Amino acid sequence: MNENIAHSGAWFLAAVMIVIASWIFYRYFAPKTWREWAGAGLVQAFIIALYAEMYGFPLTIYFLVRFFGIDSSNLNANLWSSLLGVGEFGMLISMILGYVLLFIGIGLFIQGWRELFRARQQNRLVTDGLYRFVRHPQYTGLFLGLFGEGVVHWPTIFSVAIFPVIVLVYFLLARSEEKKVIAQFGEEYLAYKARVPMFIPLKGQWREFVESRK
Repeated sequence: MNENIAHSGAWFLAAVMIVIASWIFYRYFAPKTWREWAGAGLVQAFIIALYAEMYGFPLTIYFLVRFFGIDSSNLNANLWSSLLGVGEFGMLISMILGYVLLFIGIGLFIQGWRELFRARQQNRLVTDGLYRFVRHPQYTGLFLGLFGEGVVHWPTIFSVAIFPVIVLVYFLLARSEEKKVIAQFGEEYLAYKARVPMFIPLKGQWREFVESRK
């Protein structure tokens, strides 16, 4: 196919976005163990592949047109607008929804890190703030941000396929971390664990959970 797809070929912008997103992630995640580095490597690959397609080369669009016969007259760099044939308007809607989830996720990620950092300095178990609603608000924020940017805003074959793998890896990482916390805080953490979910707030608590990130 020889169609000129808009919003592609901006490799400098792709590089800038990769650097910014990676800096934010490593600044607040700061992996130490091999499990953390494994999860961070997946997220890094997600970031690189996502922005390389978003601003560089729309590999997913070309692939689907070549092998699945998408109507080339309605092509846009965004997968949703190409599949649904809604052009720039569809891309705008997916961008707004995606960015809402992304910024909520970033806020949760950073606030969760701050609350955990303060608790560790005081050598106490953190059960207030965002931790009233979920046991791992940083990971909840990470999942929301990645889903918003890599599935809602700008889905690609790689981002859609790797997202559930990232969730699984961080689920396993969270379980491993909890074993260490149980060894440190014992019954106090077990009681907290029994009443607070891992990643998803209880029904009716989402709004308060999101507003608590501020």
